[in-house]
Amino acid sequence: MGGGLSEYPHGFRYKKAKGSNMKPILSLCLILLAALATPSADAARPNIVFILADDLGAGDLGCYNKDSKVPTPNMDKVAAAGIRFNDAHSPSSVCTPTRYGILTGRYCWRSRLKSGVLWGDGTLLISPARLTVGKLLQQAGYATGAVGKWHLGFGAGKKADYSKPLTPGANDVGFDYFFGIPSSLDIPPYLYVRNNLPVKPLSSKVAGSKHRRQKGGGFWRNGRVSEDFKHIEVLPRLAREAVEFIERSNKDSGDKPFFLYFPLTAPHTPWLPTDEFRGKSKAGYYGDFVVQVDHVVGQVVAALEKTGQAKDTLLIVTSDNGSHWPVGDVKKFKHAANGNTRGQKADIWDGGHRVPFLARWPGKIKPGTTSDETICLTDFMATAAAVVGKKVPANAGEDSYNILPALLGETLKGPIREATVHHSFSGMFALRQGSWKLIVGRGSGGFTNPRKIKPKPGEAAGQLYNLAADPREEKNLYLDKPEVVARLKKLLNKYRKDGRSAP
Repeated sequence: MGGGLSEYPHGFRYKKAKGSNMKPILSLCLILLAALATPSADAARPNIVFILADDLGAGDLGCYNKDSKVPTPNMDKVAAAGIRFNDAHSPSSVCTPTRYGILTGRYCWRSRLKSGVLWGDGTLLISPARLTVGKLLQQAGYATGAVGKWHLGFGAGKKADYSKPLTPGANDVGFDYFFGIPSSLDIPPYLYVRNNLPVKPLSSKVAGSKHRRQKGGGFWRNGRVSEDFKHIEVLPRLAREAVEFIERSNKDSGDKPFFLYFPLTAPHTPWLPTDEFRGKSKAGYYGDFVVQVDHVVGQVVAALEKTGQAKDTLLIVTSDNGSHWPVGDVKKFKHAANGNTRGQKADIWDGGHRVPFLARWPGKIKPGTTSDETICLTDFMATAAAVVGKKVPANAGEDSYNILPALLGETLKGPIREATVHHSFSGMFALRQGSWKLIVGRGSGGFTNPRKIKPKPGEAAGQLYNLAADPREEKNLYLDKPEVVARLKKLLNKYRKDGRSAP
């Protein structure tokens, strides 16, 4: 299906104006021309808010997991007021590549970053010449803002220089306004950036934390820090900035809609719930941090409602990858952060990249609906384009499909995506088509041991699973289904060679 590149989204209804005395044939022509020029989803040009949690598992949310040990009332309310996708995936199982994919509609392994993530001194990964979701919406008349964890680099050359203006940066790839931190809460340097300028200089150093997981204090690496940066205060400050952006947009933009990209810093390590949220879950500091994430979602919803913009806003809540929650934590807390999937963050198995995906759009998305459609976060670009009646050019959004028909609950003739490519921390590839998932290699490709297995003579060189019968990816059919392996390998190689997977 070529919905991602279609100029005219599904669902447009033609209506003849009352009292028209024009000749029927001319009237029909004019109506058809108007239909071609004005897609239905563009009628209101809704505000768009995209909340991206950091390392949040689908199994953390009550709307996905009735046995969750973490209360998530605000995200559950978003699901109840809109749609919940049960087969949503991040394009990568770690941070930077997913962010690249969301904003460009392109798999990150097509960029210079072939594995891993950017470090704090990394330079801008997105070319300023490339179309992003932010640029697309700017062209559609939107005010655009990004608040939160950037993790896509600043500047050009070999390393980012935080003593100078950080250009090119977020302001150069589609955002009128930016406030946030360079990367994760455990990766230096530790400072705030506003509109490509450091808010405060890196004036001192902070020692690395010794406590990695459940012993308190969180974990971060030693490095340079600004005087106004306190790790535990970052998430609350980002929440305030996001709310203020919504309030400013309501007061200052007039009829101009806004797009807010809000990538959170949590529940990624260090697990630093503030006192208000300590002990609010039954899943340790991690679970308490998820409760705080849920509170932040509630703050955004409250700001939209307070300013009277909720009814005109498409709100999306998702995560950049699966939870960093190994088997030991599942057993200890009896909490399946990644649901009934194998693996965790960084892994090529579904636990690494199956994510929660909730969307609310009053009057457009039917409340309390669910979808089993397979989607990927790279689909945001083509979908945003369809919402505002824009066309994604041929040199952009190479891996983005339009999922607006699924959001709106339309009857689909077939799967929206032909297939989906997955990518692990180490750069291991997988391809999912229907119920079949091919993994090109053995092991997790990520954090779970064994990370890489060298097959012995006669053993399977890769992994093949039928997810419909084996959602836990435990029965490797690689040697039993050579025809399926060959077909999926051929399609994966085609996607890699062609430079795109979307039609």
